[in-house]
Amino acid sequence: MTADAGLERAYRECARVTRSQARNFSYGIRLLRPDRRAALCAVYAVARRIDDIGDGELPAATKLARLDQIRAALHRLPEAGGDPVLVALADAAARLPIPLAAFDELVDGCVADVRGARYETFEELVGYCRCVAGSIGRLSLGVFALRPSVDRSAAAELADTLGIALQLTNILRDIVEDRAAGRVYLPRRDLERFGCTLELGPDGALTDPPDRLAALLRWQAHRAERYYQSGLRLLPLLDRRSAACVAAMAGIYHRLLARMVADPLAVTRQRVSLPGWEKAYVAARAMTRSAP
Repeated sequence: MTADAGLERAYRECARVTRSQARNFSYGIRLLRPDRRAALCAVYAVARRIDDIGDGELPAATKLARLDQIRAALHRLPEAGGDPVLVALADAAARLPIPLAAFDELVDGCVADVRGARYETFEELVGYCRCVAGSIGRLSLGVFALRPSVDRSAAAELADTLGIALQLTNILRDIVEDRAAGRVYLPRRDLERFGCTLELGPDGALTDPPDRLAALLRWQAHRAERYYQSGLRLLPLLDRRSAACVAAMAGIYHRLLARMVADPLAVTRQRVSLPGWEKAYVAARAMTRSAP
């Protein structure tokens, strides 16, 4: 196999992972130009691998060892050892200003999950979100094309903020599933403020009084909304295709958040999601709105 053929195979593997796993992000990723789409798929495939270790069924000690291994492998890039996902990432990072050090933060966030970290204050929760999602925002920004004269550090701050908004949305959407797995992300002080515990009953449902739980979830959703309003200021700083990609990805999550604001307790009844046609609509609208 030639070097070019090996690299092509590596990118195909990253694209496969993205198509099969990125239920929401794939709608935005496909709007990028082919070379940048391939690079973002490589970033996603590595991030997915890290997340899968943290969320898997292995014993905690094994998870921590594997997270250490992938951290070390990322530090050895561009040496990839024949791993197709790392081969693709190394090539993408050689072509584009992808801040690979941000993967360390993602690993740190997954380590916190494995160790069962909980958060006293909202500021501590934001720090966790910055690790697991703000880092992805900054990694993705390395793939995106900026408009002329845009300061990359300012754009990186907005990408970080938008990542936090998406992660806060995830936390609210998955609150019952996470609790069943032993994870509580909402800050202890906020739980106390609203008189909630997030304890599960024998039927697997949250036992908090519905009115208190709804108030807590709506409060957190409004906090997430503030991060969207700030983070979406990134869009005018990006070129047309990159802005469309971000608008589609963030737009899908933003719609999920709007549904949770309208009906906070929906997350206790079922997994809140958008149908495929609505995701496609958001992506098409993003592309149209970003047209010159």
